[in-house]
This record gives sequence, structure tokens and C-alpha cells, in this order.
Amino acid sequence: MRPERPTSGGNLRLGSPRRSWRRLAAALRILLSRPRAAAAIAAARLTGKRLRARQSFASLVGIDHRLALSPRLLNRFLPASEDLSPAFRLIGDGQLVAGASDRIEAAFAAHPDVQAIYGDALIQDRPGGPVLPLLPPVFDADRLVAFDYLGPVLAYRSTALDPGAEPVSPAEAAFRIAERFGSSAVGHLPEVLSVRRTVGEGAQNPHDAVARGHLDRTGRAETRLAFGADGLVQVLSPLPDPRPLASVIVPTRDRLDLLRPCLDSLRRCTDWPRLEILVCDNDSREPETLAYLCSLEDEGLGHVVPCPGPFNFAAMNNAAAARARGDLLVFVNNDVEAFRSDWLTLMAREALRPDVGAVGAKLLDGEGRIQHGGIVLGTGGLVTHGHRHFPGDAPGYLAALRVTHAVSAVTAACLVVAADKFRAVGGFDEAVFAVDFNDVDLCLRLNAAGFRTLLVPEAVLHHREAASRHWTPEARARHAREIAALKTRWGPLLVQDPHYHPGFDPDLSTHGRLQPGFPEAGRAPLRRPPA
Repeated sequence: MRPERPTSGGNLRLGSPRRSWRRLAAALRILLSRPRAAAAIAAARLTGKRLRARQSFASLVGIDHRLALSPRLLNRFLPASEDLSPAFRLIGDGQLVAGASDRIEAAFAAHPDVQAIYGDALIQDRPGGPVLPLLPPVFDADRLVAFDYLGPVLAYRSTALDPGAEPVSPAEAAFRIAERFGSSAVGHLPEVLSVRRTVGEGAQNPHDAVARGHLDRTGRAETRLAFGADGLVQVLSPLPDPRPLASVIVPTRDRLDLLRPCLDSLRRCTDWPRLEILVCDNDSREPETLAYLCSLEDEGLGHVVPCPGPFNFAAMNNAAAARARGDLLVFVNNDVEAFRSDWLTLMAREALRPDVGAVGAKLLDGEGRIQHGGIVLGTGGLVTHGHRHFPGDAPGYLAALRVTHAVSAVTAACLVVAADKFRAVGGFDEAVFAVDFNDVDLCLRLNAAGFRTLLVPEAVLHHREAASRHWTPEARARHAREIAALKTRWGPLLVQDPHYHPGFDPDLSTHGRLQPGFPEAGRAPLRRPPA
């Protein structure tokens, strides 16, 4: 693996007109086979609702995502003629572009506590080949252990590392600086600072040893590393022995057609040895559902927690969590089904880490496409699910659908959190976010309490999203109130997600298209990991 290369799964590729025509023809065939959907897209476009039209089109035909730019673009980025002053050092195999040195030194001057800076890059792996834009998120040690996403160049203060320390790569320098000063000492400038035109043949990649060294120095010597055929590193945090009880909480109101396959799959496809299942029953009335719930308790297969009254998703989950005996709380929607037995083990490995709060899974929709790949703030007008509508086997941008990494929030359709951390922040806010955004709010409160939210893409389940939801005028009014409440409580964070690059267009599916004018859209402020 060449670690700085953007890993992507399908597009903005400029080139191959024949391929573009094939994609257009395929999209037209889909639209012609779905006349109602096509008419709705056309109506939205004609009435000026361009965002809705784009999102509906993406939902129908999926997202093709092979980010690349014209090779001619590199000619507009001249190499820098000046070096950094002696107060700073540069490490990496890329070439700074004109003006980058001034921008880096200005950022250091404006942020005295920042010890290292990396930026965006344009990478061309072979002469005349496509140019791959590298748009990294803020510093994320979990992602960096699995995949060296920082890019070809990192600048750092000459005093940031001990005398005589000679890091072998930008990743090692960043790890050591973060270990010494904290993650917020590593900043990201979201603009093109460097280019790399080719990768040297036979170049050795020391990243495995770099990742191992970081884990050993930070008290994670028992963490195992597994290596995939794609060169990505899977990090396997240790589990306690014996493993703690996990309480699986599933809210429902009737809909036995969803609940039965959900619970059957959880029992059949979960290799965690100690489980209790709690079903939150919100006034189910259908005889078959009531008989099924009785059989659950009679046969010792689960507990039923009565949750009468108006539907309040947050309150139902809180009620079950209060009765749960497990050290781990596993929130699962009744329209989710497990099909790989390791999903909970993978999520629990992260949720049991002292510095981790909520942990989410990769969810696939009924078409086998990505339904949830983390929650991205500030996109789609408010928040959206990362990589939505991408192919289910897509690696995602910068391996985001392959490796564990930090996100701002994850969906409660499948969310694991240690019970003591959940209770420490007061659980879901049932008074303000009865139905929508309670998961986003929970994750952001956990983040504010010092716990990071992680997505574990190797944990994969199916999710028939909103299969049991019915929109009424009352529901729409409540949804509007919850939108307003989310903006009031978390407004500044909703402007720009620190884990999502501002170079991407926020008005389509995430990672699906670059902002107009990128990569020459101007300068942006330094970004740092959340405190």
C-alpha cells in the first residue's frame, strides 16, 4: 500500500468520455424504469429544488466515486522557490507549492500551541496519469494507525521533538508530537500545500512499524494488528476475560414482520457470549405481536419493557437502559438485521476503551448500498449519513468504509456504548429529541465529556431505514421543532464537521463531488481535532 494515496470507491473522474457515456446510459435506463421517481426528480428540478433533485437522483442511481482530476491541473501549481525558516522542519516525499511556506509559517504564528501542520495534496502516481486529490480530515490517531492519510508533507516546529529524534515519515512525526502535546497540537490547513508527481519504485513503507510504535508508547501494547490484502491495518483492541454482559435494546410498536427477523438475526448472528435482549414495547396491539412478546419472556429469550403513551424513541431506550444489567448497551432498531456474527465483538472492542464513547456500525440499505457510514454535520442542510448510496463494497474516501475512525456522530439504529458513560451524560434527551437527532445529540454530549465517537466499518448490518415510520402533520411539526433545537444547542458545530473536508460539496451525498473551484478555491482557516 502507498499510504498517502486517496482510497476511493467510485466519481468525479475527468476523462474517458466513453466511460462517462456508459454511466449516463445506465442512469437513463434506471430513470426510464422508474417513471414516478424520474417525474419527482424532474419536478423538484423545475421548481428550483435543486438539492432535493440531486439527492433523489443519487438515491435512485447510486454514487460512482472515483475522485480524480485532469493531469493538466498540476501545471498550475508551481513548485515553491523558498524554504521554511530554520525554526521549522519538513518531512515527506512531496514538493511544496508556491506560497505554501508562507502559509505554513503564518499558521504557526497564529497558533503558538500548534506543533505540526499538514495540508491537502495533489498526487500523480505515474507520469501523465490522473491527479488524485488528497483531502484529509483533522488529525485522527485511530485512522492514522490503520492508514497513513496525512499526505506527502508535514511541517513541524524544530522544538517539537526531542533532540536527535529523526522520524521516518510524516505519520511518525505526527504520532510523536500528538503523544507529547496532545492531538490538538497537530493542525490541518485545508488547501493544497504540496504535490507529488510519482512514487519511487521499490520505496519501503515503514508504516506498520510506525503504528506499532505508537500503540506501544501509548499503553496499548496488547492491541493486535491484522493486515489485509489491501494493505490496510485492522486494529484489534483487547477484550476483558470474561466478556461483560451486553444488553441489546430494541424499541418496537407492533410490526412483527420487522421485529421477528431482527431478533432472530441477533440471536443467530452474534458471537458475543453474554447477551440479554430487552424489547421496548410501545403499545403494541396486534394479537400476533402480543403473543410473540409473551413467548419471548416465557421461553427466556428476552425481556419486554412496557413503554406506553405517545411514541418517544429516546424515552423508550432510556427506560430499557435503566433496567439493563449489562456493562455494554447495544441500541438496535427493529428494522436492522445482523448477518455477520462478529459485528458486536468488533464494536465492543472500541466501546470498552476508556476514551471512547459511542460506537457505530456500517449499515446497508435494501439495495445493498451504504445507508450509514457515520453522521456528517453541516451537510445536506443539517446532517447526513456519510457515503450514503455508495456501493456496499466501496472502500470509501480515504478508506473510510474499511477502517475504524473518528466521526462526529453515529446513528442509534445500531449504537454501542458503555453503560456507565451513557448514564454519566444523562442518556438520550427524551424531552427535547423524542424521535429525531437524539443519537446526534447523545454523541455530541459524549464528545463534549471527553469521549470520542468512532465508526467501525468492519461491523456490517442491514437496515431497512424508517420502514416503520409514518409521516403525519403532527410528526412533521415535531420534526421541525427538533431541527430547531439541534441548531440551538449545537449550531457552531453544524457549520463544518471537523472530520469532513470543506473541499467537498455539502449538497450531494458526502464525498460525492468537489466544491466548485476546488482545488483553487482560496485559503481556509486551520482545523484541529475537537478538544
